[in-house]
Amino acid sequence: MARGWESKSVEAQQESAKDSRAEAARQSLSDAEKNRKRERDALKLSRAYILHQIESSTHEQYSETLRKALSEIEQKLEQLG
Repeated sequence: MARGWESKSVEAQQESAKDSRAEAARQSLSDAEKNRKRERDALKLSRAYILHQIESSTHEQYSETLRKALSEIEQKLEQLG
């Protein structure tokens, strides 16, 4: 019986090692990829904020400025993919 527990322990350790390697692979994004993701996330937040501002704006001139900013953000998002 001790042998059975021992093999299960080894099996569990091997499974844990596989999980650790898979996690490391997911976390091993290059610096460039991390920067692109951060930039994309920041642009998405800015886009959401501007959309909210457009919806609540009562001044047409301000709304037009916001729409131009929104257009620029959407262009940058397209460039990032």
